[in-house]
Amino acid sequence: MELRVEQRCPQCGAPVVLAETDRLLTCPYCGIKNFLRSRGAFRYLLPAKTAGPERGELLYVPYLRLKSTLYSVSENGIAHRIIDTTRLGHPLPGLPPTLGVRPQAMKFAPIAPETGGSFLRMSVKAGALIENGAGLDGWSGNRGRSEYHRAAIGDTFSLIYLPLDRDISHLIDAVTGNPLIELEHLQSFSLRGVPFNPRWQVGFLPALCPRCGWSLDGEGDCLVLTCDNCDSAREVDDHGLRRMEWLVQPGGPDTSVYLAFWKITAAVSAPAISSFGDFIERCNQPLLPGPHWRDQAMSYWIPAFKVRPRTFLRLARAVTVSQWRLRPEEGHVVPGLFPVTLAEKEARQAVKVTLAACAVSPDAVHPALPGARLKVTARSLVFLPFADHGYELVQPHTGASVPGNVLRFGRKL
Repeated sequence: MELRVEQRCPQCGAPVVLAETDRLLTCPYCGIKNFLRSRGAFRYLLPAKTAGPERGELLYVPYLRLKSTLYSVSENGIAHRIIDTTRLGHPLPGLPPTLGVRPQAMKFAPIAPETGGSFLRMSVKAGALIENGAGLDGWSGNRGRSEYHRAAIGDTFSLIYLPLDRDISHLIDAVTGNPLIELEHLQSFSLRGVPFNPRWQVGFLPALCPRCGWSLDGEGDCLVLTCDNCDSAREVDDHGLRRMEWLVQPGGPDTSVYLAFWKITAAVSAPAISSFGDFIERCNQPLLPGPHWRDQAMSYWIPAFKVRPRTFLRLARAVTVSQWRLRPEEGHVVPGLFPVTLAEKEARQAVKVTLAACAVSPDAVHPALPGARLKVTARSLVFLPFADHGYELVQPHTGASVPGNVLRFGRKL
């Protein structure tokens, strides 16, 4: 499902409608760009249509909003599924277990100091939802099989609050006005919430290059911004806009788009893989090791953009196996840079899954994954050129390919 959030521009106050995954706010009225930041999960409100004499009487119940792609490596191979759900985050009885289709039909608003009311505490952990509530154990492909590894990649977490009103006898859904449960049935439950916490408020970071002061470029859902004035790339962390190492593989005249990959250089303890030569040998790849492959540290190339899981694994496998063909150069802004929508910390979660996908003989690699430990020694962002071959975009150096419509769908994951 695709959610919409109405956010006020911090410069001129104009309302700007953003997608749930948008982090760069570009105001269409004043033109100012700001990166949205939050301490923890972003928190949104469903609009209340009914309220008591005082808006401060409203009680807000949290629902966990989760989007993620789950991977499972077992004796049966690699299985995957996409989670896109909302789940009730408080044990108060009589409430709907999910928000249903309402998130798609309404615009949300970020929590602000003027919201008023009180907020019930969140009691459900996102990790527990992934492990138990998402149905991963119910996959028919893994039932009765030994599972070696699980990973959740591309997580999007947020909290959506459902406003509740009350009259003399009932707790009322303040969105629809329908009574939910009689108050006499809630005598053993506390309806006392906590007030607004300033830490929940959305923060704004001006999208200006710290090096030269130029306006940084990027689309709404991008996690890395570029400066075409000083050819730098910036990602947002707890300290602001941090400069990062980035590279570009030169493309030819038929290049239509540059797709980014996280190059994560890491040693794996089991099976013992520290060099590219070790990788080719352990994964039983049909390649004759080059003369210097034993001296080349092993790197895993993980797509830095969200796509369907089958395509994600195919791209990661193709580029990781054929990385010896690449000679990227120092990063510089070129036309056609596709947005980076998968964070590097999420890409690290995909290293073991990528290793499993690269194994021609799974029995030699998959059983060793539970004891595998990663030692990451370097990471960088590399943009690779893809040429438009009609239905597919093809990377000429590695042979990796992706349908163009899959890229568009991935922007909504």
